[in-house]
Amino acid sequence: MPETISDLISDHAGDAPALGAPDRAWLTYDGLRDLSATVGVSLAEAGIGTGDRVAIVLPNGPEMAAAFFTIAQSAVTAPLNPAYREEEFAFYLEDLNAKAIVLLDGDNGPACAAAQKLGVAILRLEADATAPAGSFQLRADASSTARGGPKPGADDIALILHTSGTTSRPKIVPLLQSNVAASARNIAASLALTAEDRCLNVMPLFHIHGLVAAVSATFASGGQVWCAPGFDALKFFGWMRDADPTWYTAVPTMHQAILSRAGRNTDVIEAARLRFLRSSSASLPGPVMTKLAETFGAPVIEGYGMTEAAHQMCSNPLPPGVQKPGAVGLPAGPEVRIAHEAEPQLLDTAAVGEVVISGPNVTPGYENNPTANAGAFFEAEGKRWFRTGDQGAFDADGYLALTGRLKEIINRGGEKVSPLEVDDVLSAHPDVAQALTFAVPHDKLGEEVAAAIVLRDGADIGERAIRDFASERLADFKVPRKVVILDEIPKGATGKLQRIGLAEKLGLVKEAAS
Repeated sequence: MPETISDLISDHAGDAPALGAPDRAWLTYDGLRDLSATVGVSLAEAGIGTGDRVAIVLPNGPEMAAAFFTIAQSAVTAPLNPAYREEEFAFYLEDLNAKAIVLLDGDNGPACAAAQKLGVAILRLEADATAPAGSFQLRADASSTARGGPKPGADDIALILHTSGTTSRPKIVPLLQSNVAASARNIAASLALTAEDRCLNVMPLFHIHGLVAAVSATFASGGQVWCAPGFDALKFFGWMRDADPTWYTAVPTMHQAILSRAGRNTDVIEAARLRFLRSSSASLPGPVMTKLAETFGAPVIEGYGMTEAAHQMCSNPLPPGVQKPGAVGLPAGPEVRIAHEAEPQLLDTAAVGEVVISGPNVTPGYENNPTANAGAFFEAEGKRWFRTGDQGAFDADGYLALTGRLKEIINRGGEKVSPLEVDDVLSAHPDVAQALTFAVPHDKLGEEVAAAIVLRDGADIGERAIRDFASERLADFKVPRKVVILDEIPKGATGKLQRIGLAEKLGLVKEAAS
């Protein structure tokens, strides 16, 4: 049955704890419902209602979690990475057609500057450190005579995120109230979450992983989410001691950093009551999965997700089910099949092909992008299927293993980077004649960003100058860590520049592995 985000918390015990944070009292489910109502009134007084888009730029923590979850019950949320530069904020605010942006009281940084230039209304979030975790008030910088509309229904948009594509312009992924609610229910079911469970969240809350797997799935189960102020390997075990979680979810690079400090925190690990650990957003190396399970004495549940699926598509099962290193698990929510990579045709599950999904958690389609939708969706067996861009096959036990990437997106430790977006920035340098961004293997991140550059005649600049230029215009994770200056970039048989395999052609694969 279609649901809304508000439905996820409608029946939980009022005095049960919902949201926690370091040195803060717990916000109860009654408190969360009251906050949702108060936020709805504040948004309505600012003239914001169903269908209006509200960007959220806040640091990680309970206020960010609460802002997303409460605003999404009255309007369309669009969380953005606080690390963006002003140019990036301006792009996303304009692309989203944002009506308002939520900023911390006193934040006059690049997001504020971009909003002011575009005439986007600024809503100030005022938090009280002595109040329960996540408590806040919203006030508008300017008054409005308009009033918001009715509460969103199941088919209204709840969350909008940008996903990198093979074009320079990131695609807009709208997720309906019913998409987010279905995915939260799917995750809670696959992890057997109950009101007794507590999640330690270290994931950034501008990504689908943290928003849905950590926050929304926990709230759907009536459990507790304890929000750390981001990820810090040096503080992780202190947070684990204080939060006393039954599980946490993270990307592989975080798990590897945690493992590196596990030996000096054996007392915390021995006292922990972890029921399982969860990993998603990038492939978890088999040896890391095994070491995590041995170190924490708990199963490691690897999941497979993406923004267009409101996160989870597959998950390794809990015991007594088997967790298979190297496999992303069993279908866990949507129907997952293998399809022909070029034709609208489903294949036998044992065949190698493109992974496709269908289900109530899947986005209705990219916004204002009929070309992308034509390539991403097809009809077969009476259902609408979404192409993930990943290649894979099912084994005899029904576990999905990914065998390759069909898209050119760079997956830097779970952060997705559009190569053409970086190309556009590098090409704007007055001394750059041609730029091609591509992935190079990295032992911890999986992939790192690199760029091949051809300089204009007479130009004499080095790698550092190009990286400095990029760092002024792009978030840090998008800036190429390796810049190769060439006389000519290798081309394919048709004359097209080829990203795939470029790292090998340039001898960077051996260099990255050494």
